[in-house]
Amino acid sequence: MITEALLYAATLPLTGKPHRKFIRYSVNLWSRAGRCAEDWADHEEKSRNAIRAAAAGLRQKRTAVVLGSGLLRDVPIEELARDFDAVVLIDLVHLASVRLWLAAKRYRNVRLIERDLSGYDDLAAGQELEPLGFLRSVPYLDFVVSANLLSQIGRGVKRRHETEAGRMPEDAVERLIAAHLTGLSGLPCQHCLVTDIAYAVVDRNGKTHEEADLLHGVAPPSAKASWTWPVAPLGEESGDYRIEHKVLAAW
Repeated sequence: MITEALLYAATLPLTGKPHRKFIRYSVNLWSRAGRCAEDWADHEEKSRNAIRAAAAGLRQKRTAVVLGSGLLRDVPIEELARDFDAVVLIDLVHLASVRLWLAAKRYRNVRLIERDLSGYDDLAAGQELEPLGFLRSVPYLDFVVSANLLSQIGRGVKRRHETEAGRMPEDAVERLIAAHLTGLSGLPCQHCLVTDIAYAVVDRNGKTHEEADLLHGVAPPSAKASWTWPVAPLGEESGDYRIEHKVLAAW
């Protein structure tokens, strides 16, 4: 708890006021990732491999953008920084630990941007829904990655929708998930989507007690690769069950 509190305190002054309310979620993710490092290793490596495969055939490697860069554990940042002229990491929060690690690596071509990628505020205001439209202004854009972000948009939107009743249409979650996928597919450059699409609660005997579609009925693109991510191994949330997410990668 002390380490988490220190990380929160160090990140707070580095984060814009509109996004400070999300720091706690990032710190919690950082904490769980540390506890579950061994169980998450395969998922993180497969995520990195998918991104590597998607970028492998590019003739030009000028600018790469990573949407939902997070802790960078599932992103091959060393290869991206080496191979591309510029790498832009976009997320709501960039933890102080991530900033410190990047500084230690001396990646002079890596830039951090805070941005809400969900499109929630535009939808709430009745504006045109194009959450990835800003990418058109990124010069020499050759590669875009959506890194384990899409289901988080759905969860975040659902949480806000429930606490801000009346502001949003009933199908807000589905529309924002679809808008992200449409934005990716409409890019004039190579892109890679890595996302969890479903979860299951499984007891210690292997019996599934609960399942849910994390994309809320929105169809994802055809997968080039898929795997299971043990988000909460046995003992993380309960000694009686584990939580598994199904993940796909497409490019």
